Amino acid sequence: MADQDPPFDSSSDVNIRITKPRVSVDFNTVFGLILTFLVISGGIMIGKSDANFFNLPSFLIVIVGTITVTSISYTWEEVTSAGKIIGQSVFRKIQSPKVMARQLLDLAVLSKTKGLLALSGVDGELRKDKHLQQAAQIVTDGYSASDVENVLAQELDALVQRHRRSASILRRGSEVAPAMGLIGTLIGLVQMLADLQNPETIGPSMAVALLTTFYGAILGTAVLAPMAAKLERNSNDEAMIRTLVLIAMSSISRQDNPRRLEMMLNSELPPQERIRYFD
Repeated sequence: MADQDPPFDSSSDVNIRITKPRVSVDFNTVFGLILTFLVISGGIMIGKSDANFFNLPSFLIVIVGTITVTSISYTWEEVTSAGKIIGQSVFRKIQSPKVMARQLLDLAVLSKTKGLLALSGVDGELRKDKHLQQAAQIVTDGYSASDVENVLAQELDALVQRHRRSASILRRGSEVAPAMGLIGTLIGLVQMLADLQNPETIGPSMAVALLTTFYGAILGTAVLAPMAAKLERNSNDEAMIRTLVLIAMSSISRQDNPRRLEMMLNSELPPQERIRYFD
């Protein structure tokens, strides 16, 4: 005989409280970038040299060149739409998977005890989370469980694809920046070799040659690559939240036992985030 879900007390009552997602500065990213540049600046200052580490031609070759060459690999729409998403490397949406799981179970208990239309009665709370409100609206509109799952799965896939594309732009930029530094180095060497009889041109030409490599290494290794990694991490966190919503709304539309939903949510949550809602 197949195992059955534990009995559920249909007389249970629940008070719905939805936590509004908040966008906060990722101070770890900001401090990491600041400390990286402080370490580099400190190394320059400790050297006690009169060398000038700013060179406008080198700066333009690396910065502008990285932007333009990276843009060639993508469409204009992809590049412009990626700007907002790339900002999530620094400004991240904070939502606790554990808190979201409990909120979803609250909604499951409410719909199980009072029916699916009861979700409409807590629309004021659901408005605090736009995606959760939209997902609940699909359920209360009477769509089948398979339709609910398909719609939310497509939205989740679209989100993941957008974030992957934006992260790939940063990854591409991190590859292009050192290459642009090498191009600047070759430009500086050609300029120097073309005018060796004039000692006054050797210094500026060597500055272009060396500083473009320096700028390219910093931009690619210390800025773009870490930001791409952080964007991917933040994207994974948001995808987990949306996966929990997908599982819960599909379960609610089927009117599953909330105890079964608890088990399904815990299967998606990391061990340290798993909840005990009924026990």
